[in-house]
Amino acid sequence: MTGQALVCTACATPHGLDERFCPDCGLPLVLSPEIAAAARPITPAQERARKIRPQYAEGPLVTVAAARHQAEAELLQGMLLEEGIPSLVRRSGGFDVPDFLAAGPRDVLVPQSGESAARDALGTAAPPAGTPEPLPRRANALPWVRALAAALAVLIIATVAAGVIAAIAP
Repeated sequence: MTGQALVCTACATPHGLDERFCPDCGLPLVLSPEIAAAARPITPAQERARKIRPQYAEGPLVTVAAARHQAEAELLQGMLLEEGIPSLVRRSGGFDVPDFLAAGPRDVLVPQSGESAARDALGTAAPPAGTPEPLPRRANALPWVRALAAALAVLIIATVAAGVIAAIAP
């Protein structure tokens, strides 16, 4: 550290390490920004953010790869991060297994501006022209599927209720 390592927050006057308060303002002295930045450890999130290239972080998310499980998806994420491409991993639709949280396929998504660079880094091919991007999970179910599920739920409840009534009635 230098001899003028402390500064006053009000008047920005540098002071030596032996002083605690600014003689002019009376405010406590703090480390100078250069020394404070050098002394503060970088968090893992800050380290990852420093690697991301801003030109790859624009646009809606698109799927660039599929992984068989969480560990494989994190490996793909690490490969993309080394290229400066931000990514997001989410469970593939229809494969929610709460008892085995790391099991099940995952989709690797990147912003649209980084799609071609991500495909190059991972060696994946672009989908054929005209192939629609999968809908968000909650919008996947067609209206008739929802109606069928509701009808089956009502049928099951009615069957159980009839069984209970038949068991109670003499």
